[in-house]
Amino acid sequence: MYEGIESRKIICIDMRSFFASCAAADAGLDVMNTPIAVIGNMEHKGSIVLAASPMMKKKFGVKTGTRLFEVPDHPSIHLIEPKMEFFVRVSVEIVRYLNQYVPNEAIHVYSIDECFADLGGTEKLWGPIEKTIKRIQDGMYSQFQLPCAVGMGPNMLMAKLALDLEAKKTGFAEWKYEDVQKKLWPVTPLSEMWGIGSRLEKTLNNMGIFTVGQLAQTSLATLEAKFGVMGNQLYHHAWGIDLSELGAPLVNGQISYGKGQVLYRDYRTKKEVMAVILEMCEDVARRAREANMAGRTIHLQVGYSKDSFGGGFNRSRSIEEPTNATMKIYKVCEQIFDEFYDHRPVRRLAISITNLEPEYSMQLSLFEEGKWKERKLGKTMDLLRSKYGSTAILRAVSYTEAGTALKRAGLLGGHKK
Repeated sequence: MYEGIESRKIICIDMRSFFASCAAADAGLDVMNTPIAVIGNMEHKGSIVLAASPMMKKKFGVKTGTRLFEVPDHPSIHLIEPKMEFFVRVSVEIVRYLNQYVPNEAIHVYSIDECFADLGGTEKLWGPIEKTIKRIQDGMYSQFQLPCAVGMGPNMLMAKLALDLEAKKTGFAEWKYEDVQKKLWPVTPLSEMWGIGSRLEKTLNNMGIFTVGQLAQTSLATLEAKFGVMGNQLYHHAWGIDLSELGAPLVNGQISYGKGQVLYRDYRTKKEVMAVILEMCEDVARRAREANMAGRTIHLQVGYSKDSFGGGFNRSRSIEEPTNATMKIYKVCEQIFDEFYDHRPVRRLAISITNLEPEYSMQLSLFEEGKWKERKLGKTMDLLRSKYGSTAILRAVSYTEAGTALKRAGLLGGHKK
């Protein structure tokens, strides 16, 4: 199975409790021994905890997603608002720090608190790779006061799995191809494996597949017949095989453009909810247009308020022709909303478009002048926002009480700078 496959020295670095660690370092606190919670917005009791220190989780049971009003009133607890601009700067400095060991092209930033690096060939400069990893971890802590965990593997996938399934508990773990059957195959539920979400897990469970080992033993033909190209990837990933280059997506599945947000308050009418949905459709459509892509499938996810016992719905609808037009996406979302909304207060929204193809495939008929005008108008609006900022041109709903675009314009990553 592994004959002829290159075995590289890829590491995946995760900054432990990154937001809480950065906030602690900025406030001169010890993140490992101090109860710290980073709160999205201190002015709203319903705001969520974005990150919690290990002591906060252990002593008070407060974790990511806990609401501010659920945090105990205790004198030892430190509540800190996020400084996203500061967090991003720290993330950039971490990459610069890694440049001491490897060149830029050997580093792939996966998220603000996670990155990959190819340490192949560094033995000549720094000695055994295990010692280099230890030096990197010690340096991270001494320079940034940030603890980190490291997973190492022969490819990006195995490095990520080693990190997620072992190193986050132990600090460091190396997974080799010979470890796959012993360490990877017993993994269950399937959603514990990177790249398998809850919906895919449910589909695989319905096929009688509950462990990664069972997935590996399922015939390639069966998986390809069910999932197409994704089935091929699932099969090989279950064997720990990933041939992607550093920086390529770990799972080259369906790309999507999406946006989600937790609302500042409960929205109780369709008019209020649709105002935000329109703003979100505008943002999703703009990102698709900027990438010169259009999508055939629109997804809408609505989450109800905890005060009404939570729940919600997640539905999608496909259309005949691909689109990146705001109002077309919006109208499909409205159809889904009208069909499934049960009039409970709404607190969370998410929209995405998938089933993508290049924009030039859109059928812009010469007999439908409106399509050309709509496309040109969208591009013009995108240009103005790109040049003068996201609030340079807004729809009228953004100036109503329900609109969130103006409030969110001053945020970075959805949080205060």
